[in-house]
Amino acid sequence: MRAELGWAVAEQGRAVSETAAHYGASWPIVHAAFVEHVRVPLAAALPPVKVLGIDETRRGKPVWARDPDTNRWVLACDRWHTGFVDAAGTGGLLAQVEGRTSAATIAWLNAQPESWRAEITHVSIDLSASYAKAVREALPDAVLVADRFHLVALANDMLTQVRQRVIRESCGRRGRKTDPAWAARRRLLTGHERLRPETFATMWNSLIDTGDAGIQILQAYTVKEELRALLALAGTNPQRRLIRARLDSFYQHAAATDAPEAHRLAATIEAWWPAIEAGILTGYSNDQGSHCTSSCCSGWWCGTCPLSGPVFLMLPRGSDIAGVARIRSCFVLGRGRR
Repeated sequence: MRAELGWAVAEQGRAVSETAAHYGASWPIVHAAFVEHVRVPLAAALPPVKVLGIDETRRGKPVWARDPDTNRWVLACDRWHTGFVDAAGTGGLLAQVEGRTSAATIAWLNAQPESWRAEITHVSIDLSASYAKAVREALPDAVLVADRFHLVALANDMLTQVRQRVIRESCGRRGRKTDPAWAARRRLLTGHERLRPETFATMWNSLIDTGDAGIQILQAYTVKEELRALLALAGTNPQRRLIRARLDSFYQHAAATDAPEAHRLAATIEAWWPAIEAGILTGYSNDQGSHCTSSCCSGWWCGTCPLSGPVFLMLPRGSDIAGVARIRSCFVLGRGRR
């Protein structure tokens, strides 16, 4: 019976709570059966990885505890975890460790065999100075790749900041549903190719009609779309002259606007350009696995991850299996939590 319970959770992708309800067993019994089922896979060596993906995921609220020596409150459990994924292979989660500092990242990388680390040619990260420092120290021969998802998210944040600032400056208040800029807030963040022509025309004309405020928002929108056009070259084996042409177009549009938010975005792109260019030339990113760090199964290598809820394995493969019992929310390709 226990073997069947463990198999249902680990192999069928069913949540512990769902399995417990189906078989009429308690949550602890099903969880213990799952721990026993994954004992051997968790103790197995890491698979060869060519492109390593590193990304952060939020794990609920931080946990504080009182230090018995100093009687001061200290952080016992960080709300941020760092996930390591096979970005170019299965996209599966290799490990998830507590913290998102360079020290935590370096510690896990240095704990892996030197032969395994030597096979890593590229590392895909978000625009995190901590992760970049960790990669330079622990994997000095690997090429840094800036993840495209985070770059687009950065551009969308820039556009949102411009829209909010313009409304505050022009209206002296926050946006309301009667404001054209506020009404178009979702469309502004949508890719141009995904908007119907009539929808785009309505959005564009409504903002033009508001005067300088709307024009500044549309300039920021154009900067965002220029960056997306540049990143769209990834995976197409583009010629360097085409990359340079789209990069220059992005810089020109960013320089043409008075929005300081767009200028900061351009400065960020310039600072991270070697890693961004590497992503465009190679096509590598975390789109397969990085977001598996926030919704993946506890230690299994999985090609896809259909969940939206967090799964947290605080131990890398090869660690003491007893640590699995400390998992607070157990998702294994399932849809529920304890």
